[in-house]
Amino acid sequence: MKSYIVIGLGRFGTEMATRLYALGEEVLAIDLDESLVNKIADRVTRAVTADARDQDVLDKLGAEHFDRAVVAIGTDLAASALVTMNLKALKVPYVLCKAQNDMHREMLERLGADQVIIPEREMAHKLAMGLTSAGVMEYIELSKEYGIVELEAPDSWQGQTIRQLELRSRFSANVLAMRDGGELKIPPDIDKPIKKGDNFVVLGRYDTVNKMKGK
Repeated sequence: MKSYIVIGLGRFGTEMATRLYALGEEVLAIDLDESLVNKIADRVTRAVTADARDQDVLDKLGAEHFDRAVVAIGTDLAASALVTMNLKALKVPYVLCKAQNDMHREMLERLGADQVIIPEREMAHKLAMGLTSAGVMEYIELSKEYGIVELEAPDSWQGQTIRQLELRSRFSANVLAMRDGGELKIPPDIDKPIKKGDNFVVLGRYDTVNKMKGK
């Protein structure tokens, strides 16, 4: 179990905090708005009304003892910058920040944020990937070109094996796992005939997905 501080309880921060807690993690949720804190109080380990812009406040809350922090303040650029600086000054090992745009992201990265995301943009990418590539179940972006994609085995794969498909040599794609009836098998059996309903977790370029499906 890891420990998290989530600062900023708007929609993104609330969703992040409650999901982490539901996954069994320790979560301290912080916001200046007492009403938002009260709404989440019974869905996290601890919820506190406090000003995270004050480093002394974070110090008293024991921020340095947490494994990770999420700065979910998206609209107040100065506040998210100051909170990020405070967390890094207290040597929180990993700080993830929400940004509104590329300028905001670049600034937070310069201040030491370990990861900066623009949730709306990433969700748009995710939806676009699913809409334009039929059969894609899920994906994780590693870069603008590469990612990990879970896709349903196309009809043309059925009856063949992973070895026979030669995906690595033909498409520079690596099959990391296979989902057979809900069970994830890592590594996959490369000599087992593929059947309808099998899903595959593949590492490769996004633009190879449709090419692979035509194999």
